[in-house]
Amino acid sequence: MAITRDDVLAVLSTVTVDAAGTTLPASGRLSQVVVDPTNRVMFSILIDPSEAERFEPIRRRAEGAILATPGVSGVFASLTSERGPNQPAQPPPPAPGRPAAPPPPRTGPALPGVRHIVAVASGKGGVGKSTTACNLALALSAQGLKVGLLDADIYGPSVPKLFGLSGKPKVIEERLLAPMEGFGIKVMSIGFLIEPETAMIWRGPMVQSAITQMLREVAWGELDVLIVDMPPGTGDAQLTMAQATPLSGAVIVSTPQDLALIDARRGVTMFRKVAVPILGVIENMATFVCPHCGTASHIFGHGGARAEAERLEVPFLGEVPLNMTIRETSDAGRPVVAVDPDGPHAQVYRAIAAKLWGNLTGGPAPRAAPRIVIE
Repeated sequence: MAITRDDVLAVLSTVTVDAAGTTLPASGRLSQVVVDPTNRVMFSILIDPSEAERFEPIRRRAEGAILATPGVSGVFASLTSERGPNQPAQPPPPAPGRPAAPPPPRTGPALPGVRHIVAVASGKGGVGKSTTACNLALALSAQGLKVGLLDADIYGPSVPKLFGLSGKPKVIEERLLAPMEGFGIKVMSIGFLIEPETAMIWRGPMVQSAITQMLREVAWGELDVLIVDMPPGTGDAQLTMAQATPLSGAVIVSTPQDLALIDARRGVTMFRKVAVPILGVIENMATFVCPHCGTASHIFGHGGARAEAERLEVPFLGEVPLNMTIRETSDAGRPVVAVDPDGPHAQVYRAIAAKLWGNLTGGPAPRAAPRIVIE
């Protein structure tokens, strides 16, 4: 039995939001309603953050009503806000002769059991951000840290492919999902919840809702660090992460070419504006060494990301080469850090991970890691 959007709206019309009997659809607070091919229903309710306590029972009633509808396989329902309470859309300009005020502190609630949350971002697509995030998570795990990986790239989830994972996560209790596991990493992605070829044609509030739920309604357990693979750009997903949870910092991935560096610069600026520390910049696809003659070629240029990091006064974490092995292992769902931990490419990622952890905590990883080789 296929569930339609009209079916969902009809059910939500039984949920009222005030004493006057205004229904949820009539209130103007209901975001775009999405029903995926598996009859999973997704929507969010737009509120001011000051209304969260009053609207949480309404959200639960709406969720329960949809879940009780025959044929519905699951529900993503959340409260979402475009901006903070009493916060203007744009900060007022500073008075003449006075410096601009610092960004407001990030007040999102902490994630229980998770010590640090690190966003891996890029200003544009195609720079190898997801491959970097996966290998960075594995390299941190190789230092003996407990690591999770959240694929927040709603429109183009690639972590399931990179980790060779498939299937649906299990529901271990009401509204709580068990993360998938690969190579010792706890993993969650929207790619586990939709069909592989489904196009995510979502507006901002739906993206915010999905990211918030994958962050907070997954049994992450005790983690030293949760790596978040962000979608490219500086839009809703980045703002959601910055506002909904206290990020420990962000890592920017860029190729050396000028076009990528322009967008990387925007990424640094965006995170700074929302008071998220920049933990470092990684230059990906830095150098290609011919496997036949050994000649080094700088296909996308060289040293651009390092120079940009110095100009912006942020840490430079290291260079990752453009290499067939990294591409082939990623396409096979067997990341290079997992399958060849002693190889030269894994060592590059491990050195970057060590610098990242040092920038994050001011010291080395807390314990020695067991050596695990994935056959």
